[in-house]
Amino acid sequence: MLLSLLFLFLFSSMGITAQETYTLSGSITDAKNGEELPGASVWIKELETGGTTNAYGFYSITVPQGSYTLSISYVGYTTQEQRIEFTDNRELHIELIPESTSLQEVVISSKKKDLNVTSTQMSANTLNMQEIAKVPVLFGEKDVLKTIQLLPGIKANEVGSGFFVRGGSAGQNLILLDEAPVYNASHMLGLFSVFNSDAIKDLTLYKGHIPANYGGRASSVMDVQMNNGNNKGFSASGGIGTIASRLTIEAPIVKDKGSFMLSGRRTYLDLFLKLSNDEDTRNTSLYFYDFNAKANYKIGANDRIYLSGYFGRDQFGFSDEFGFDWGNTTATLRWNHLFNDKLFSNTTVLYSDYNYRVEIGGDEGQNNGFSIESAIEDFSLKQDYKYYWNNSNTVQFGWNATRHHFVPGEIRSEANANVNDLLLQKKYAWEAGVYLSDEQEITDNLRANFGLRYSWFAQTGPGAIFTYDAEGDIASTTTYDSGEFVKTYGGFEPRVGLTYLLSEASSIKASYNRNRQYLHLISNSTSGTPIDLWIPSSNNVKPQLSDQYALGYYRNFKNNTFETSVEVYYKGMQNQIDYRTGAELIFNENVESQLLFGKGWSYGAEFYFKKNLGRFTGWLSYTWSKTERKFDGIDTGNPYPASWDRTHDLSLVGMYQLSPKWSLSATFAYRTGNAVTFPVGKYEVDDEVVNLYDTRNANRFPAYHRLDLGATRSIKKTKKWEMSTTFSLYNAYGRKNAYQINFKEAENDPNRTEAVKLSLFSFFPAVSWNFKFN
Repeated sequence: MLLSLLFLFLFSSMGITAQETYTLSGSITDAKNGEELPGASVWIKELETGGTTNAYGFYSITVPQGSYTLSISYVGYTTQEQRIEFTDNRELHIELIPESTSLQEVVISSKKKDLNVTSTQMSANTLNMQEIAKVPVLFGEKDVLKTIQLLPGIKANEVGSGFFVRGGSAGQNLILLDEAPVYNASHMLGLFSVFNSDAIKDLTLYKGHIPANYGGRASSVMDVQMNNGNNKGFSASGGIGTIASRLTIEAPIVKDKGSFMLSGRRTYLDLFLKLSNDEDTRNTSLYFYDFNAKANYKIGANDRIYLSGYFGRDQFGFSDEFGFDWGNTTATLRWNHLFNDKLFSNTTVLYSDYNYRVEIGGDEGQNNGFSIESAIEDFSLKQDYKYYWNNSNTVQFGWNATRHHFVPGEIRSEANANVNDLLLQKKYAWEAGVYLSDEQEITDNLRANFGLRYSWFAQTGPGAIFTYDAEGDIASTTTYDSGEFVKTYGGFEPRVGLTYLLSEASSIKASYNRNRQYLHLISNSTSGTPIDLWIPSSNNVKPQLSDQYALGYYRNFKNNTFETSVEVYYKGMQNQIDYRTGAELIFNENVESQLLFGKGWSYGAEFYFKKNLGRFTGWLSYTWSKTERKFDGIDTGNPYPASWDRTHDLSLVGMYQLSPKWSLSATFAYRTGNAVTFPVGKYEVDDEVVNLYDTRNANRFPAYHRLDLGATRSIKKTKKWEMSTTFSLYNAYGRKNAYQINFKEAENDPNRTEAVKLSLFSFFPAVSWNFKFN
């Protein structure tokens, strides 16, 4: 708090001294629904200077006294121009009118046209929902997580919630929904994500040069923002699909002052199972549901509050034998305050909870069933400031603090659900950070962003804390009281980004950033599962560190119709985690004894080509990369490929506006098979055949490739109503990609071992009907 007051005083004082210049500030919103437009451009033509709006649509520019032409633009909206007389500080709120889509110009970007070239940000991708809606995916449901996997530097498996960014593991990605962390982003074991695209405004994924206001993960940040709601009038949208339906409602609380958004969806596979002739199948449950809500209200000219939340749950059970459910809950309370025309603040209170429950049915009439539960819960407070010093210099600073509560697992008996038959020790920790960053235009061609973050972490009591020897056995035990510090960590995390403009359409960028990660995902699956375990850094587990260097060349063509970029990177990783052979990770009080610690590195090159305008739009991405790890306890300390290491990864996305009624789309993906450890022989123990394994990840799955097709037909489109039908075909040529390869004895020759490939999906058609009412 003292640091915040110091910065507040410093920058407020600076604003008073600028007597020869004047400041224009305000907000830029959508004239149709009142949504803020982040990244909109405010440009002074005569001075060739200006700025862009922040994440909440606020802007501030400072110019000498005089009369100038102000140009306000945002891709997909009609540009406005106004003549402004700067004789004093002024406030101007602007509403931009969306352009009508035509066959000659289809826009699939939502940011300033040349922002990829001119900004200091690199190694980041932004997607909007109009773009995502056109990409064909499994079951015909638009999905942000499936779409980002088609971008360079991002790898994922066909099924599973995990994705891998520039060599980092699935647990090294910070996923935020309205700033609240989401610890498991999957529905139905990864077939869907928790993000209902109808409720989402946009998404930004930072693969490198992560801004200093983000912290806590070693690899990437995915920042997802929900829609605020329509403050102009009532609107509704939704759809009925092959296996899921959804509905979103938006309306003003008070017109032009506040609004709300409610969005829900549910699958109904369980309803089809009820039609089965088999009793066990009829009693099987398999579905998910989720609910998004958000409200905002302007208290006054300088204050606005936001309240948003998410609740989602998966249910999977087979008759009375097995039951499994998991889900996330998040809540965000945010207060935006404008101190003056240069200083903007954001105060946020956050809550996040992820938990799962597994129920195992007992013998009939014996009442001996049981359930296993686990959870992680966070409470956070954040304070962020943004100071628009002048048109060439913008400063951000702030702090955050989080209280973590871990429930590693507890078993409850069916006989008495109020009795804890077995309870693993709960764990507690504090995490905090403070940051300062400065984005400035040093010369007409050179721009820079300097950031410095200091993060701190403390493992706290109560509980018995163990230390382990090199073999994983308990060496000592110490008991700590509630709130007592067990182990603390901390350190600086510098972030630097440089952009040199070679011309109006091209630039070279370079960046460096260090990240520390204090929470660790423990999983024996490369794709991630709902029962994965999160543990804090401790006296046995050090924070993970990553240092990434990147260099890129950016070039746009034909008035930003085409975007191209090439980036090369190197990432060094310390205190990485792997597992002892035969490690027991689930429901183990001494799970830390099963861990091995080492280092890793990843390097590669990413190529990106995107067409933004015209009847045909889309992108091509290709990544060449290498990811290796080194642990003293694995393969006698020799380096080995990470499980998610892939040399080649290619994605092609195309969208074509065939006519006013029809639009077509297609995606093609090719990637090298994942690294895997196959048996090199077998031996017999107590009359049982056991596979013999040698070098870690020395083998590969077969190469993966898939073609998806999609088509959308507009049924009706007026000022009030839009209706369309979307058709999709997943895996159009029926490629049987390997999900798993198992080894077993050949039926006709027990001395011979057979490899058996398991494939999940052949071609899968889907259809959905969509509507929108304004």
